[in-house]
Amino acid sequence: MKRRDFFKIVSLGGVSFALNPVIKASELSPLFNLQDGPETNIADAVKIPRTKDSMPGLYPGKVVKVTDPGSVVEGKPQEDAAYNMLKTAILSLTGEKSLKKAWRKFVSPKDIIGLKVNPVAGKLLTTSHAVTKSVIRQLEESGIPRKNIIIWDRREMQLHETGYTSENYPGIKITGTECMDEKGGFYNNEGKLYSEERIDKNQYFYADLEGTHDDYTIPYMVNGGKYSYFTKICTEQVTKIINIPILKNAGPTTTLALKNLAYGTITNTSRLHKIWHETCAFVCAFPPVRDKVVLNIADGLIGCFDGGPSAKPQFICNYNMLIVGTDPVAVDRTGHDVIIAKRIEKGIQTEDKKSASKFIDLAQDLKLGIGDRDKIELIEINS
Repeated sequence: MKRRDFFKIVSLGGVSFALNPVIKASELSPLFNLQDGPETNIADAVKIPRTKDSMPGLYPGKVVKVTDPGSVVEGKPQEDAAYNMLKTAILSLTGEKSLKKAWRKFVSPKDIIGLKVNPVAGKLLTTSHAVTKSVIRQLEESGIPRKNIIIWDRREMQLHETGYTSENYPGIKITGTECMDEKGGFYNNEGKLYSEERIDKNQYFYADLEGTHDDYTIPYMVNGGKYSYFTKICTEQVTKIINIPILKNAGPTTTLALKNLAYGTITNTSRLHKIWHETCAFVCAFPPVRDKVVLNIADGLIGCFDGGPSAKPQFICNYNMLIVGTDPVAVDRTGHDVIIAKRIEKGIQTEDKKSASKFIDLAQDLKLGIGDRDKIELIEINS
C-alpha cells in the first residue's frame, strides 16, 4: 500500500502541529508487525504530530476509582449517588477544591462537547442516564451552555431506543452516524443512505480486509470495501469528547474506553473483528479521536462479567463504581482487572490471559496511555 495523504495538516490557534512530537518508526513495538495479518495505515497515523490535548491527556497513568454500594437500588442507578461519585472522582483526579475549576481543566464554554455513550446492548445495559445526566449537570454548573453539549454514538436509532431522546434531554442534540428518517427508512429520495452524509471520506482507517454487506446490513455499516471512514461528529462537529463507556466483557477480554471510541467512530466495522485488538488501539491513534478525548468516565454502576458485549440478564451485576481518568489505556487496564477478577470469582476462568489485553499493550506502545499496572497511580475511594 502506498502512503496515503488522508489528513490535511492544519494549524490551531496559530500554533503549527509540526511543533509537537511524533512517534518514530523505530519506537514502534514488534506488536505492530501483524505477520500474517492485514496491512493497515497505522504508520501514517503516528506520523501526524500531536497537540496539547492528545491522549493520554493531562494526567497520564492516573486513575480514580470511586465505589458506592448505594449507587444502584433495586436495579436502578441513582442519579444523586452518581453525581457525588463523579464529583469525588473529578476533584481527586485534578487536585482542585472547586468543581468548576476542575472541569475547566478539560473544557471551556467555547467548546462543543460530545458525550460518547454506549447504547449497543439495549436498555438492559446502556450507559446509565444517572451518569450521563450527572456529567451534564456538572458541565452546566461549570459554565458550559447546554446548547454546546451533544450526546452521540454510532447508531442514532439505538440512542433513541435506550432513552437518549430530546424529551429526556431537552436542549441537547442527540445524534449518530447511522440513522433513519421518521418513517424508518434509511435512504433519501435519491436512493442514497442518509448516513453517507454524516461520514468524512477524507479521514479513515484502512485495513486490507474486504467488508461485504447485503441489503439488510449495509445501513448499519454505511459502506463496504477496505476503508472505515470517521464520523463527521468527530471530525467536524465536536471540539472535545468525554467518553462514557460501560464496564463489560467480550469473552475473556473487556470493552471499555478504547473499544467504545474505536468501534463507535468509524464505519464498515464488521470486517475488523478479525483484528479486534489492533482496531481498538489503532483507530484511537488517529487525530479525530486521539486529539479530542479529554476525559474517560467508565460507568460501572451496572455492568456485566460474561455474555458481553451484548446483555444477558444472568451475567449483569452491580459493580457500583465509576473509573475516571484522562488516560484511556490506564482506565481500561483498571476496568479490565475489575472484570477479570469477577470472572475468576464466578468460576468462568481461572486466571487472566495476557492475550486478552493485547489491545492495551498496543495502545501503550502508541503512547495513548499507560497500561503497565506498576506505573498506574490508582486512587481508590469508597463513598
